Formats: sequence, structure tokens, C-alpha cells
Amino acid sequence: MIVPFAKDEAFLADVARPAESADELRVWWLGQSGFLVRHGGGLLLLDPYLSDSLTVKYAGTDKPHTRMTQRVVDPARLRGISVVTSSHNHTDHLDAETLKPVFAANQGVQFVIPGANRAFVAERLGCEEGWPVGMDDGSTVVVAGWQITGIASAHNELRTDAEGHHHFLGYVIRRGPWALYHSGDTVLYPGLAERLVEHGVDVAFLPINGNRPERRVAGNLDGREAAQLALEIGARWVVPHHFEMFEFNTADPGELFIPECKRLSQPFRVLCAGEGWSVPR
Repeated sequence: MIVPFAKDEAFLADVARPAESADELRVWWLGQSGFLVRHGGGLLLLDPYLSDSLTVKYAGTDKPHTRMTQRVVDPARLRGISVVTSSHNHTDHLDAETLKPVFAANQGVQFVIPGANRAFVAERLGCEEGWPVGMDDGSTVVVAGWQITGIASAHNELRTDAEGHHHFLGYVIRRGPWALYHSGDTVLYPGLAERLVEHGVDVAFLPINGNRPERRVAGNLDGREAAQLALEIGARWVVPHHFEMFEFNTADPGELFIPECKRLSQPFRVLCAGEGWSVPR
């Protein structure tokens, strides 16, 4: 099993280390699609999955979720979190065994979700339906100093409720001089790149595990598509995610993603689970 770059005490010590400057943007990959982002003393948690809930759920089935990488940190030990996001309802993006301990340890934390998922989220987490901050494609909120805009994602398709509100979202996040795009899970669809160009993305967090029907799960961008999308939207950096968590649904960044980034001269950074990175200005 892959050992994280830093885990437990070492990871928490890195998160607690003072920023090098007032505008430092530091990000940590937590594995799968989860990231911790720090700027100006604020901590934002994106789509965290820090449990073995899926491994336990699918044990003994014909679709085992065999974990590849050790857990970075006990979610109950994360402190100072002001905002948590969920991009959609799949458990690796909406995990009760991760989210409940985070919420219990961080009084006043706010939770951003697609508004179309509100009833499902309330049932899974046992929270009031009105508590999460509901988002939709094109909507923008400011939560604890983080400006968040919803961008529709297609996993594998754009899916809406009866009122036309999207179930799958990515988020463009602004704080200080920085603009980030966390896609959640998505494949390419017409108009996605054109919409993202307008946001001047500094760092794009994009999946690279691809879309293979034999896995019997919804798909994502592959490494080549992620590199190309980053270039099309003018992202200053692209960081891959959604790999090295489950054996049946992963990808090697060295096969498609890294060669394509190099071919396109698209700046990239591949993080190890638990590794922190201060984004260069």
C-alpha cells in the first residue's frame, strides 16, 4: 500500500506551519478528489474522503474497492476548517464517515453542496435540509471569505432535477488574488472550456482516471483530456486527482497526463497524498 508523503502528526504539523507570506496559497492533496486549501488563515476542504467506508461497503462483492493509499489523517483531527464542499452525491465525494467528524470538530463550519442534492445530503448526514449552502450552475456565494461559483459537471452526463438544477458541480473558488477550479467528477462537454476561460484559473484540479465502461462506474477525464482542458482554459497550473485510491478505478499520471502536459508546455504539479505545495506566483 502506498504510504502518504506526510500523514497524521507530520501532516498536521505541515498544515499548522505559518504561511511564508500574506498571499501564500498552499494546497494539500488528501487522496482521491480531496484537497485542503489554505490562504490568509482560512482553510477550505474540497471533496474529502478520509475513511474506509467504500472498502467496507463493497467487501466480498464483484466490485471490491481495494484501497491503494493509506489514509492521510483522521478527519476528526482537522481543525480550523471554515468551509467544506461536496461536488456530488457519490460516497468518495460525500462521505458521512469523513464529514461528520469534520463538522463535529469545527464549530461554525459551512458546507457547500449542489442545491439539487439537498434532501439526499440531509438524509445521509443526518443534518437539517436547510443547513448546507445550496449551489447551482452559475450561482455564486461568499462563504467565510471564500467566493465560490458553481460550474456544471458531466458525470457521465449533465444531470438536473425537475426544476433544472444540476446534481453534479465543479467550483471556481476565489480568495485574494487566486482563482481555483475544482472539477469534482466530469467528462468534457461542449462549452465547458469556454466558460472556464472567463475565470482566469490559476490552479485547475482535474481528474485523470478516465471513462471505462467495464469499471461499471461513471467516468471522468483521462490524463490527456485533463492536460488539454487545462491548456484551453489558460490554467497557470494543473493538478491531477482521482487516482491511486482504488485499484479498479485509477490511472498512472505518467502514462497520459505528464507526457501530454509536457507536449503542450502546460505547467503541472503531481502531488503525493499528504503532500503540501505552495503555488508559485
